Amino acid sequence: MKIGINSWTLPTNLTIEETFKVAKEAGFETIELNMAEDVKHETIVSELGLEDSPHVTLKMKADELQAIKQLADQYELPISSVATALHWKYPLNSPDPTIREQGKEVARRMIDACQIFGGDTVLIVPGIVTADNDYETCYRLAQEGLRELAPYAEAKGIVIGVENVWNKFLYSPLEMRQFIDEINHPFIKIYFDAGNVLQFGFPHQWVSILGERIAKVHVKDFNTTVGNITGFTNLLAGDLDWPRLMSALKESGYDGPITAELSPYKEAPLQLAKDTMKAIDIIINLA
Repeated sequence: MKIGINSWTLPTNLTIEETFKVAKEAGFETIELNMAEDVKHETIVSELGLEDSPHVTLKMKADELQAIKQLADQYELPISSVATALHWKYPLNSPDPTIREQGKEVARRMIDACQIFGGDTVLIVPGIVTADNDYETCYRLAQEGLRELAPYAEAKGIVIGVENVWNKFLYSPLEMRQFIDEINHPFIKIYFDAGNVLQFGFPHQWVSILGERIAKVHVKDFNTTVGNITGFTNLLAGDLDWPRLMSALKESGYDGPITAELSPYKEAPLQLAKDTMKAIDIIINLA
């Protein structure tokens, strides 16, 4: 397994080249970039405290994306995958068909960028259940959207990884497995976030149930005694049973990146990259 970092983990005031430089110097082996809507810094998913660094945007042309690939090559830091928070804004289950189409177009642009970068997976939030957007409709529309996107992903050689997030949807590993198996397409898999599971279940059980459906893995830690969004914490500082998680991943045959997705420190934010690199190195060898 390689040690990876999502660029959200680094300060937002870094240039794209500085992002590669900091990640490489910290010792990371892969990086995950995030697609933003525009060139402006924008707070996204405010409850998660994320802020986009607009290094990769929807409007970028192929030559601009290729320049980023050249930087990745220069720093010998492969771009393993592309994520986004835009599917909170343009969910695949929106009651507005125009917004649903925007969500699918975001996914296509992510797939295009990921192919140019030389990656193999894009992270997709499948839908958002709210008081007005009901669960059953979300299930149906999310599957419809993913089935429509699957041939495009396959043609580009990019896997769509459906992430388990705090969206009041797919909170059981059995349901997540069923959701993916019903789509029944080799390019629709799961982007498993171990930290997101901890308040509702046990990450190692999820891995055992999902098995080879897991395309990529995100890690963060979580304090279950806090029990809300502020409970997310740095690696090895929460309640995640890392030895059991790593044993389950190894038993499942997973050999992809273990990618950290954290919020930068308020002070000395660059230190987080160094601390996280060391933590993942320890975690991988716990099993």
